[in-house]
Amino acid sequence: MATLSLDLRQRIISTCDRGEGTQEHVARRFGVSYGMVKKLLQQRRKTGRIKPRHHLAGRKKKIVAEHRIAIRKQLQRKPDMTLAELRDALGLECTLPAIHYVLVDMGLTYKKSRRHDRRHKGVGGEPSQFDSTKPLCHCLMHNASPPGTGQIINVVPASLG
Repeated sequence: MATLSLDLRQRIISTCDRGEGTQEHVARRFGVSYGMVKKLLQQRRKTGRIKPRHHLAGRKKKIVAEHRIAIRKQLQRKPDMTLAELRDALGLECTLPAIHYVLVDMGLTYKKSRRHDRRHKGVGGEPSQFDSTKPLCHCLMHNASPPGTGQIINVVPASLG
């Protein structure tokens, strides 16, 4: 159903205020449901306004601003946390993709540690000097934090970490 125009909402309320019939009669007169008339009157009583409230509709976010702050702190303490570990540490009840999307929205990207197998060849076909049992890097956290916060976490090679 389409949203009622503000003009129609005002005419419905005015008609009810003048007492020109019951709420059911007003609903029939303006071609809206009885529930819509009741909702408009109730909304005006509670908020003092009759404008549409679409911004309040829909599914509510499970990861709010406080969680984002906690996520940032957790990742500063332990930047190589998996999404599942992060979810468990914060006690969130959401999906792993939800956490991923929040990290992306916060300007953080996550790259899992990579391991090379022992057959990996270095430059020129020579065997690599690198120990395949250790991760190439712990993780990649790129932070597009607000200016002035000085919070930048970069790639940490395993050999330096």
